Amino acid sequence: MEFIRIRSINDDYFRQMHELMGRIFPAEEVLAFDLWAEPLLDEGLRVVVAVHENQVVGATEYRYYPDMGVAMTDFTIIGREGLGVGRFLAQERQKDLFEWVQSSGGNLSGMFAEIYNPYLVEEHAFGGIKPMDPFVRREVLSHLGYRRLDFPYVHPSWELNGEAVTGLDLCFLAYDESLNELPAALVARFLQTYYAIQDKKPEAWYEMVRRLEQLDRVPLLPI
Repeated sequence: MEFIRIRSINDDYFRQMHELMGRIFPAEEVLAFDLWAEPLLDEGLRVVVAVHENQVVGATEYRYYPDMGVAMTDFTIIGREGLGVGRFLAQERQKDLFEWVQSSGGNLSGMFAEIYNPYLVEEHAFGGIKPMDPFVRREVLSHLGYRRLDFPYVHPSWELNGEAVTGLDLCFLAYDESLNELPAALVARFLQTYYAIQDKKPEAWYEMVRRLEQLDRVPLLPI
């Protein structure tokens, strides 16, 4: 299996990846094909596919914010069972991320990730791929060390229509396992930076950020 970075929407692997995203994720989680052109050129972002026998069987997108010392896993897709795609992506992503941080002379305290809460959202089939089932994914993230940030989370739809998307938790993998909370200011700053690309955001998102800015710390709880 190969770990290949995508840098252009004209890459056939990108076309395969985007089609896979459309089968796996609900529409509000998938950015339109043409709108990927600029993000793929962003050096602060990695979009990588797992390729097996010239076919995209998985993908992951992640980014690093050196000024905050944190990273974000935007998504991880397992497109085929029985190949160890999830483990392969997680290992290769972490290896690349650590090399990225080292080469930039920065530091990394941990990584954010969004995860569907299956107790709140039940209607998504996720392409019928069992490893993508929210119950399975939560257990996988828990085993990797992620914990849930204890606040009601909402994010703007990637259909860029200003709609609020709920039913997810924002989680964090702290490399210092003794860390049991994060500064609320860091969480708020991260979310404002991460979603700065979206011009239209729902009022519920702004209210969430305002509530975070009034807090001191946000507890990290088991998933």
